[in-house]
Amino acid sequence: MRQLFIAFLMVFAVSAQAETRDPLSYFFQPKFGDFHAELQTAREQGKKGIFLFFEMDDCPFCERMRSTILNQSDVQDAYRAKFLLYPIDVNGDTQMTDFQGKQTTEKAFALANRVRATPTMLFIDLDGKLVTRYVGPTKDKAEFLLLGKYVAEGSYASEPFTKYKQGK
Repeated sequence: MRQLFIAFLMVFAVSAQAETRDPLSYFFQPKFGDFHAELQTAREQGKKGIFLFFEMDDCPFCERMRSTILNQSDVQDAYRAKFLLYPIDVNGDTQMTDFQGKQTTEKAFALANRVRATPTMLFIDLDGKLVTRYVGPTKDKAEFLLLGKYVAEGSYASEPFTKYKQGK
């Protein structure tokens, strides 16, 4: 009986471990640096918008999001089905094009979007307009999934996320 229990635990541990995947490969899409063009890609793919994850090196909350939420296969699948997903380095000097077609850097783009803390998550609609801002890490995977559902359903147009959460 004990051996059967140990075998069960080992199988469960392996299956639970198999449900995590590297967020850089499975959550975020490759970034080409032209968000103006990415809006058209999002439209063509039938997405609801673009999700931006503003982060920086040595941010413990960003790392916690990556290692406990963004690495979960169900989170990756749910978000990839509805949004194009991109990380933005708030200290980055990488050249990019913003949603209006203007050349900028990641750092200047973060400042222009009033990113003052990391992580900051922005949801952009298909017209390049900010529809939802979430500052700081979500409490857990369930809250992060609920945040994506809130935006995908368009609930941001009628109520704040805190009120939406209370009704769920």
